[in-house]
Amino acid sequence: MPTRPSQSLATFPNPSPGRDYVIRHECPEYTAVCPMTGQPDFGTIIVIYVPDRRCVELKSLKLYLWSFRDQGHFFEQATNQILEDLVRALRPRRMTVIGRFNVRGGIGTTVVARHEGPRRSARRRA
Repeated sequence: MPTRPSQSLATFPNPSPGRDYVIRHECPEYTAVCPMTGQPDFGTIIVIYVPDRRCVELKSLKLYLWSFRDQGHFFEQATNQILEDLVRALRPRRMTVIGRFNVRGGIGTTVVARHEGPRRSARRRA
């Protein structure tokens, strides 16, 4: 059965929800196409987060990033969309998505998008 790209992100329960710890995923196979020229773009997507109740399942993350392959995306838009989709799926305490994109036209680009979740003390009072 062939694997196909998917925009669905699967999650699983955080095995240590009472502790703040950092998860880092480095995905060096990001590809998309330039929305202006149609030329291929390549890069590395780095996801760093402190989970709350959910963690992302790695195969679904790979298939999710694969879903960008044939779509036209500006680097800034793709990085922010990845952050928004992951925050929606996981509701992490904190998350940073870094897009390190290969040189195009002699210029390398890195985009950093951050999410700061609600403070834990505020959640306890609510």
